[in-house]
Amino acid sequence: MSHDSTAAPEAAARKLSGRRRKEIVAVLLFSGGPIFESSIPLSVFGIDRQDAGVPRYRLLVCGGEDGPLRTTGGLELTAPHGLEAISRAGTVVVPAWRSITSPPPEEALDALRRAHEEGARIVGLCTGAFVLAAAGLLDGRPATTHWMYAPTLAKRYPSVHVDPRELFVDDGDVLTSAGTAAGIDLCLHIVRTDHGNEAAGALARRLVVPPRRSGGQERYLDRSLPEEIGADPLAEVVAWALEHLHEQFDVETLAARAYMSRRTFDRRFRSLTGSVPLQWLITQRVLQAQRLLETSDYSVDEVAGRCGFRSPVALRGHFRRQLGSSPAAYRAAYRARRPQGERPADTDGTSVPAGSPGSPSPAPALHPEGPGPGPVPMQTRRTPAASGVGPSLAASVPGQRSGT
Repeated sequence: MSHDSTAAPEAAARKLSGRRRKEIVAVLLFSGGPIFESSIPLSVFGIDRQDAGVPRYRLLVCGGEDGPLRTTGGLELTAPHGLEAISRAGTVVVPAWRSITSPPPEEALDALRRAHEEGARIVGLCTGAFVLAAAGLLDGRPATTHWMYAPTLAKRYPSVHVDPRELFVDDGDVLTSAGTAAGIDLCLHIVRTDHGNEAAGALARRLVVPPRRSGGQERYLDRSLPEEIGADPLAEVVAWALEHLHEQFDVETLAARAYMSRRTFDRRFRSLTGSVPLQWLITQRVLQAQRLLETSDYSVDEVAGRCGFRSPVALRGHFRRQLGSSPAAYRAAYRARRPQGERPADTDGTSVPAGSPGSPSPAPALHPEGPGPGPVPMQTRRTPAASGVGPSLAASVPGQRSGT
């Protein structure tokens, strides 16, 4: 679902320094970056498609470190420009970073900070958000990245308001996207912002992709943890918890399975994930409830029992605190957004067309300005206090977040 709005006033008022040009796009490449993500801005901004009605950009491909740059499959690339070329760009794109656990080169971070200070628009695609965060450009801002890496981004940079549900986030002069295909969504959004819907639509047709995608990353969200936990002994306890969310157990149970005191377990868990175990467990139960509300016909009371909540009241309270909606309103809004003729999967996971025997009556559509609870907000922002694992979400804030 698209939520295009005006950028923050302070970002909108920023002007480029005299030597930078709005039509120049610099793409910053590093060794070890995946070639698919790296090629997205090269294709969008580097090919002349004026015959199809797409205004032309001027592309500068810059090496963020000494080459040759090794990429997917052992290919070696030589960037025609170095970091100095970024000084001419009105937009700087970091399409990917080779490792979420290693720091980017300081020279590249300095170049990005300088570009931002001089009014350039800075874009991070997928793990490129880690480079922007390392440069301090995401401090205090909403941002996204691939859902699998969002917990690590939130843990490593707690001042960044990470929202793992968005396909991209436009905060005016700093933009970030989720993984791979969402990079195309964000690049199309940039063209739409610069040149309008017609130009973005023409480009989408040439790329054979939809001009706007509905929804966000929520359909892909896994019960993710920072990937470094995989080698830790606590990983086995976490895996057990995720497999038994339908059972009623508490953090003391997890601590006992880890052969630790509650205090030691809390400290170890937080050091690994950035979240206290109780909040993580509640978040996972709410995520599971979302899945069941979307894909089954269980009543809210049944959903509560299947997610390990001690009562439907407990489910409703935690669900509303994390998502700003009741479970019933969330299900109704989710069904209202689905294409006509589709219905949630049956409890066995199979989809049944609406109107077929045994299918429920369609849920009433909720109008965002009408009475009642309204649809669940799709555009939400994570707060620093919830910088643990899973999408612990809070109320919407200024800055454009789009699930386009």
